[in-house]
Amino acid sequence: MKQVVVNLAMLPETFEEIRSSLPEGFTVSERLLEPIVILDRDNNKIVARLGGTRTVRGERHELFAPSNRHTWVVDAKVIRPLPRDAATVFDEVIGGDDPEDIPFSSALRMIRASEISLAAAPTEAIMEAGKDAAERNTKEISIHGLNADLYPYQACGVQWMWETVSRTGGLILADEMGLGKTLQIIALLMIEKPLIISPALIICPTSLIANWVREIERFAPDLSLLVHRGSHRAGVVSGLQRVQVIITTYDTLVNDISLFSSLEWSWVICDEAQAIKNPDSNRRRAIATVPRRKSIPMTGTPVENSLIDLWSLADFAIPGLLGTREEFEFEFPDNLEAGQNLGRLTDPIILRRRVADVAGDLPQRIDIDVPLELDDQLVDHYKDVREATMQKYPVAGALVATLQLQLLCAHPWLRQKDSAEEEDAELVPAASIPLLTPKMERTIDLLREAFTNRRKVIIFALFNRIGDLLKEACIHFPETHWGAINGSTPQEDRQSIIDVFSEHEGPACLVLNPKAAGAGLNITAATVVIHFTPVWNPALEAQASARAHRRGQTATVTVYRLFYKDTVEEIMIDRSAWKNNLANETVPVSTRDANDLKRALEIMPRKQ
Repeated sequence: MKQVVVNLAMLPETFEEIRSSLPEGFTVSERLLEPIVILDRDNNKIVARLGGTRTVRGERHELFAPSNRHTWVVDAKVIRPLPRDAATVFDEVIGGDDPEDIPFSSALRMIRASEISLAAAPTEAIMEAGKDAAERNTKEISIHGLNADLYPYQACGVQWMWETVSRTGGLILADEMGLGKTLQIIALLMIEKPLIISPALIICPTSLIANWVREIERFAPDLSLLVHRGSHRAGVVSGLQRVQVIITTYDTLVNDISLFSSLEWSWVICDEAQAIKNPDSNRRRAIATVPRRKSIPMTGTPVENSLIDLWSLADFAIPGLLGTREEFEFEFPDNLEAGQNLGRLTDPIILRRRVADVAGDLPQRIDIDVPLELDDQLVDHYKDVREATMQKYPVAGALVATLQLQLLCAHPWLRQKDSAEEEDAELVPAASIPLLTPKMERTIDLLREAFTNRRKVIIFALFNRIGDLLKEACIHFPETHWGAINGSTPQEDRQSIIDVFSEHEGPACLVLNPKAAGAGLNITAATVVIHFTPVWNPALEAQASARAHRRGQTATVTVYRLFYKDTVEEIMIDRSAWKNNLANETVPVSTRDANDLKRALEIMPRKQ
């Protein structure tokens, strides 16, 4: 028998008409179905379809109408009616949006609404979490001009971000620390380079500017770049429209908001976006006024204090996504159930992966250098210390001055006692110099994210009092366990200190002096290592890192090396790399040492 193909969309739109001209092989049911709006994905767009629901043996079935004008649905060979006004109500629910391209914020509004006459039913494709959707992408991606080999999870993430931001206009990048959020953003910018007339804006804490500049110059040298801050600030909009990427700080943006708001940016990227979690803060209010086509807040801790944190981030990424603040706070009180309900709504625009999720893509150890810049006050202090020390010690000036500059880079409150070992430097607080230096701020950011993700941290610092400064700066982490091992710690007490650290169930930080605790200890409970102060001897640094990255460690270890650019610390980092590259070559290290001391005193930071 010849099969008859029926084009349902060409059949009459009303149930009365289809009932009188029923296609061959079809029957009708008089039972009225509940109409719904079915939200689905088609070619990276959200589409709205009129449909109906039918429950069979406790299982709900969603049935599509032939078009959004038809007031009936097909269930196998049975035609089932929808209310006569279903198509009209569908138009009212959709509002002014195009049903072939529904904004994600509109889709979420329909899903959340309880008072509308047509309930919205999203398919799994609409509500799929970013992490799961990213995993389905190809493991490799070729981006012209990107000088980097992306890990498979990074390639998947970049593709997901491009598809998502093209559809929604924004997303939240919440990958855990160590997974390369910065590189993924740079790769994203390189897919379609920003135009000079509408550049990309990257907003970050001052402590991250040097890292962004370094990463862009390393991985995307074709991108033209300008740092807007301090004396290097444009006075008019045309001064910003000279390069493809502008980097500025949160405070500078607030001060120059009239300038930044006078230009539509192709991208606005907020790094360490916990800075805009408070919707009442000046910086959050200012940033919300900046015109932009695409928005991405970056943070490894999207919810720290309350669910309003996530509202603030999501509302910046996609304005209006979760309604007004008042509506949000009424619908999502701070409790577990509300958090779970909120997560289901926001997961589709959040890329959140932990190191454990992508461990198969990663080496067992991730090494990350973190360049920093001294602020203007510390630049002056650095120069003063160098000159004063050289005048006081004309013979041994190079050695003494180098140590004094190391102390200043560790923290300007440190003072070396004449007869003491260098690690026993004293703390002399100065009212004119704040506790939170750029290096302290970056360390606290790393600790915050690590503690939120329930990871344990080892911090190596040459100067013992650094641990006291960190504890003072981290008073907002009240549940944190702090431990320390240095030269004054009795040998018989060291293992018990490690045991308490390892067994502590909450956030924990162990501050170690690499000279005292750089060998012989097994601290595999820690998966984050922070070298707060560089060392001249790379073997000592390697031994220190090996306290966590050693036999018995089952998780990926992330090792950070913090250093100030254009200071003695950069020379120490460079020297460490040089000595590691010697391999088995025979080179008189002493000649290199003399040259290093000379370079350490010649290099000089500049004001911004």
